[in-house]
Amino acid sequence: MAAPAGKLYLVPAPLDFGCAAQAPLADVMPQGTLAAAAALTHWICENARSARAYLKRIGETQALALPLREQHIVELPRELHKKGDHAGGFDASALLAPAGDGHDVGLLSEAGMPAIADPGSSVVRAAHAMGIRVVPLVGPVSLMLTLAASGLNGQNFAFVGYLPQDAAQRADRIRQLESLALRSGQAQLFIETPYRNPALWQALLATLQPATRLAVGSGLTLPAAVTRSELVRTWRQRSAPVQKDLPAVYAIGA
Repeated sequence: MAAPAGKLYLVPAPLDFGCAAQAPLADVMPQGTLAAAAALTHWICENARSARAYLKRIGETQALALPLREQHIVELPRELHKKGDHAGGFDASALLAPAGDGHDVGLLSEAGMPAIADPGSSVVRAAHAMGIRVVPLVGPVSLMLTLAASGLNGQNFAFVGYLPQDAAQRADRIRQLESLALRSGQAQLFIETPYRNPALWQALLATLQPATRLAVGSGLTLPAAVTRSELVRTWRQRSAPVQKDLPAVYAIGA
């Protein structure tokens, strides 16, 4: 008799990936999530090195089901890290073979919830197609934390990913998102690679209208966390709340 299929667990990671400081896991991750992660032995991840580092942190709080060196860890293809896998085109079913053998599998990104602003959607789609139960675990999601702290429309919002790097294209995109936000009331959320945060911040202040509301969540869950929401005219009189070594989420609206 065949073993019952395993489940796919979506395992959140702390938001401090790549930061100089780290938050204690007990402060930012529910005990139930850490216990579920510690019980897993098969993983699909964005980066094996960062996955092992996270498992090591979990192992310092409770025993892992297998020693770190014996954990089965596979990476998503490198090309998905840049392009993403949200629109389809990649068949992740082979990565879920252990679930077909009865093993529970964890899906892990480098920070936050996998498949949100990070690769992993292809794995979730494949799990549904294969009849594998998908179990999202509780943990920090920077987009939701920023939106909740922004005072913007929490019932009508959109996450639009990264803005263009080219200055002219970026300014055009900012104007498009601002127009949509002011016309429809839909808050617009986006992110940037940390080292480009200062350039994006300056572009936002130079492009947005003075009465548009601009919110930012930076270094969330860390001691240096910033959650501020002001009109652009006010921001222009203040120092930048973002740094080039801390991840940030931006939101604009009425």
